[in-house]
Amino acid sequence: MENKPLVVSKQKAEVVRGVPTQVVCTAFSSHILVVVTQFGKMGTVVSLEPGRGGGDLSQPLLTTRVLLGPDEPLIHVFAKNLVAFVSQEAGNRAVLLALAVKDKSMEELKALKDVIRVCQVW
Repeated sequence: MENKPLVVSKQKAEVVRGVPTQVVCTAFSSHILVVVTQFGKMGTVVSLEPGRGGGDLSQPLLTTRVLLGPDEPLIHVFAKNLVAFVSQEAGNRAVLLALAVKDKSMEELKALKDVIRVCQVW
């Protein structure tokens, strides 16, 4: 019998656009947990669930829901753009994102995506 761990996790600390940033990715059987923090805490927690149906099958349908923290439109947009690729590459698994970042610009998003890719556990 193979001794495969139940939970696989990777972490990376890097300076992103001048700000120390920690990223932790953990794969569970049905979900991927991605923690991105520049404050040393979890911050806003967003659930991203793959949806069913939709007109364009090439585009994933992710439903976002803020579980903890401010429920602002920018959080939903940033979360979808930051971790949609994680859900796709993990076979359309649900993603739980904990996000505590200072800047929510496109440049920040691109830099954070690169760090998340380094922590790939899916």
